[in-house]
Amino acid sequence: MSTIGDLALKSAKAYPNKIAVKFKGISYSYEQLIQRAYALTSYFHSIGLKKGDRLGILMSNRSEHIELDVAVSFFGLIKVPLNYRLHPEEHEYQIKDSGMVLLIGETDLLNKLNTALPTITVGEEYEIIIQKYYGQIYENEVNEDDLMAIMYTSGTTGNPKGVMLSHRNMVSGAISLSIACEVDFNDTIGHVAPLTHGANFLSHVAWLFGLTQVVYDKFEPHLFIQHLEEDQISIIFLVPTMVNLMVQHEQFDPAKLKTIKSINMAGSPIAAAKLQEALNKIGTKFVETYGQVEAPMCISIMPRNELQNRLDSCGRIGPFVDVKIIDDEGNELPAGEVGEIIAKGPLVMQGYWNNDKATQDTLKDGWLHTGDLGKLDNNGYLYIVDRKKEVIISGGVNIYPREVEEVLNKHPFVKETCVIGVPDEKWGESVIAYIVPNGRGEVQSEELIELCKNHLASFKKPKEIYIVESLPKSSYGKILKRELVKKHIEVMK
Repeated sequence: MSTIGDLALKSAKAYPNKIAVKFKGISYSYEQLIQRAYALTSYFHSIGLKKGDRLGILMSNRSEHIELDVAVSFFGLIKVPLNYRLHPEEHEYQIKDSGMVLLIGETDLLNKLNTALPTITVGEEYEIIIQKYYGQIYENEVNEDDLMAIMYTSGTTGNPKGVMLSHRNMVSGAISLSIACEVDFNDTIGHVAPLTHGANFLSHVAWLFGLTQVVYDKFEPHLFIQHLEEDQISIIFLVPTMVNLMVQHEQFDPAKLKTIKSINMAGSPIAAAKLQEALNKIGTKFVETYGQVEAPMCISIMPRNELQNRLDSCGRIGPFVDVKIIDDEGNELPAGEVGEIIAKGPLVMQGYWNNDKATQDTLKDGWLHTGDLGKLDNNGYLYIVDRKKEVIISGGVNIYPREVEEVLNKHPFVKETCVIGVPDEKWGESVIAYIVPNGRGEVQSEELIELCKNHLASFKKPKEIYIVESLPKSSYGKILKRELVKKHIEVMK
């Protein structure tokens, strides 16, 4: 199996003059993209970087994401993409934990950090480096088992965990997505979802076929549809929230999506009714995939021609993974019975960076314990029943209750907190917090919201906060979150 760099180089040799990437009126051919990537590797070598060093990337959607992937692959660096929507304190933790030696990003994001780490600002500084080293070539020997990325994903407890993904993982994901989206040599890939997340895995598909990638820096439903038509996009990754905003826009015109062949919809669950509405308006263009950062995108695949008849399933098992459903004792369950979904194969991560305990807890005999509850039917289709882990997925982004609870618990008059996710028509789920005061002073919802704003990314803040006298608990004193969700939904009806 090749590395991501190998695949990009093959595409460049086959299609040197074809446009590789477009962004805001700027475009680079495959030959230019490769030369820009080599200029970066030559610079990295000149400042003493070594194979295996960690390179941080902190920026919104830009074409630099694409060429940095290639440069990282040629040099053998390990990229650490940082979610630009996170709070600076969260960025600083990931910077320190990963041990990155250089950070490339946008000025306004870099300026918010409290770090002595060397940085490069995209724009003039970045381009000066490219021009200085353009025409020079430097590369290290990189193989498929070398790490390409550390991508941080929070757990339900403790600090965020760095998922270690090798080139083998990335290529397996790319091939899986190419099958899922029915990609061919005539396609054009669009990116509007963050290239630090799921869209990045779709980006790698381009190297398999020598495709053009078009990067968009913002999602505005009406204008975005116009761009899709103008750029002749045929393959794109969208989270369900984007799909809902697009099809429900008053000026939505499905005729403008005539060039779209496949919309890879992933990142969060979507209600069957909402999915049916989108299908009714757009047609059979949606491909659903189920995965995790720990097994990128394609644990299962629901092809677009089957989705209409299986709205409640997330498809058949992907080509680079085996799946079992197990009970709490680790026994494999027969078809139709609900248990934890576990997966094994070249798609599955190498483990968690600097976190042996989490690795041992999650990877057992090579099997990834997803923390999701599901079942398989007699035909091999997978159904997600619930999330064993308590992650909240809002707008396609994971929000972990413990992170929010720990911030709320900083308030001197808070005794207990419980953060839950409840159904939200627009976002899939919204964050709700229940607070029990300790009696030492008054607790105001506004103060708690401000506390979250000072320590967390904006999208993680609770939508609503309820001050209550007590929380439902088991006989062992454990807060019964599922019961609280149920009561909340009943009261809100």
